[in-house]
Amino acid sequence: MVYELKDTRKAALLFGDWEETLIYSCVQQIMGKIFVTDPEEPKSACAFVGCFAFYAGEPDEELVKNKPNGFLIMTPQNEEWASLIEACFPDTKRIMRYAIRKDTKFDVTKLQNMVKQLPDGYELKPIDADIYDKCLQNPMTVDFVSAFGSKEKYLEDGRGMVIMKDGEIVSGASSYTRYREGIEIEVDTAEPERRKHLATIVCASLILRCINEDLYPSWDAQNMNSVHLAEKLGYEFSHEYVAYEV
Repeated sequence: MVYELKDTRKAALLFGDWEETLIYSCVQQIMGKIFVTDPEEPKSACAFVGCFAFYAGEPDEELVKNKPNGFLIMTPQNEEWASLIEACFPDTKRIMRYAIRKDTKFDVTKLQNMVKQLPDGYELKPIDADIYDKCLQNPMTVDFVSAFGSKEKYLEDGRGMVIMKDGEIVSGASSYTRYREGIEIEVDTAEPERRKHLATIVCASLILRCINEDLYPSWDAQNMNSVHLAEKLGYEFSHEYVAYEV
């Protein structure tokens, strides 16, 4: 049987030094959940938040098969977990994701100059209560806020910036998740507004906001375009890793 682990400290060592802020969110009980098959002395664990799940410890078939409903990106700690995921879900899609270093020292002046490039007719705004509601109405922006579960939770723990044009969100960068020391950034731009450097501008704005609040703006890349954007903002590439879209 699979249980939600209430005392998440019991699973912390299973994840070891895995540098993944979504795991931190779960272990720190900021958001997300940790699932185990032995709540007293867990030997395996799944950290679940948003549409991501991270599997650590001894590979456990029951833990993998009892995945949360809906689309999920499963990330294995090692090849043994990867083989188990493939065995449990033969139709899964194996993908590569790209980890970004977590110790970036940002050039604040460079980021400030990026923000100044906002074109005429566009407006930069923080995600407040009204913008939160607008984010939920658009498939492009819903992930900016949805993992928090409520407006109150997002306004308390979340951080986000959007670029508006004619009253609509055309680009945004927000905390997909929050952990004690920082946020994990989610960014997107409406298709007709791409190649105008809006993503660069809005991300630079969010990073500056995080710096001002002594929060770390963590970045994990889905593809090489995301890696290149991160590098433009001052981040450094770390390594690629395997994940599964289930």
